[in-house]
Amino acid sequence: MKAIVVTDQAAGTAGMKLVQRPEPQAAINDVIVQVHAAGFVNTELEWPSTWADRAFRDRTPSILGHELAGVITALGYGTTGLSVGQRVFGLADWYRDGTLAEYVAMEARNLAPLPGDVDFTVGASLPISGLTAWQGLFQHGRLQAGQSVLAHGAAGAVGSMVAQLAREAGAYVIGTGRAADRQKALDFGANEFVDLENDVLEDVGGVDLVFDVIGGDIQKRSAALIRAGGTLVTVVGPTDARPADGPTIDFVVESDRAQLSEIVQRVRNGRLRTNIGKVATLDDAVTAFNSKERHSGKTIIRFRP
Repeated sequence: MKAIVVTDQAAGTAGMKLVQRPEPQAAINDVIVQVHAAGFVNTELEWPSTWADRAFRDRTPSILGHELAGVITALGYGTTGLSVGQRVFGLADWYRDGTLAEYVAMEARNLAPLPGDVDFTVGASLPISGLTAWQGLFQHGRLQAGQSVLAHGAAGAVGSMVAQLAREAGAYVIGTGRAADRQKALDFGANEFVDLENDVLEDVGGVDLVFDVIGGDIQKRSAALIRAGGTLVTVVGPTDARPADGPTIDFVVESDRAQLSEIVQRVRNGRLRTNIGKVATLDDAVTAFNSKERHSGKTIIRFRP
């Protein structure tokens, strides 16, 4: 099968190669999925799990990608709850070969049914962005109606999900980003927008929750805006930034079938829109990931028409 692999961490996206690899076999509680569409985020190349297994042994050449939508072609021993021929989408384990391949073996628990009226391209764009937003807002941030959220990168793949889900939950959403992203962030649900290059961040006043995807100085300045009892949620790693009277929660997104089902149901009924910046074929994927052109949404690789 065709797959995109990496062997050299220092090479970045330039080290991606399209190669032939053996088709995977299903272990206990696994399924084999014929991939129809897959997502990728550039930060995968910085994750230790891309390069080493849980025992810290080198596992290259590694197949990249962790988001997918496709059709189950085989079940491993003991697998229940899913069936051959079923449309699914989900989030593959960080330490296993990923989804930028024609077939992938993954644990059944990491997949959810993909309704027939949701396109595979849309399905593949949802797992990381949707689950990160959902878990950051509701699981870790404990967002309540009437609260205010400062959503950084509100025109990006994660930030646009944060803005929509927070707005639907009854929160007031302040999005941030570059000047060129203003209208897109507002279209995705932000009540107002802060241009981080030209506006004064501190002018937003106090907020109840900061959803941080940037880190650094912006994160520190944002922490100072959080009201007593509020929360800073971040996905950029451990941080020294703390609200004056509230927690900072650094988390890594986890697969959750029930949450995936909630997210895709919102897509079906029009309450949630995905944010896809570019769609490319597997043969063109390496070129797409090395493009200097800026896309504020997620790049999706489509394997089949």
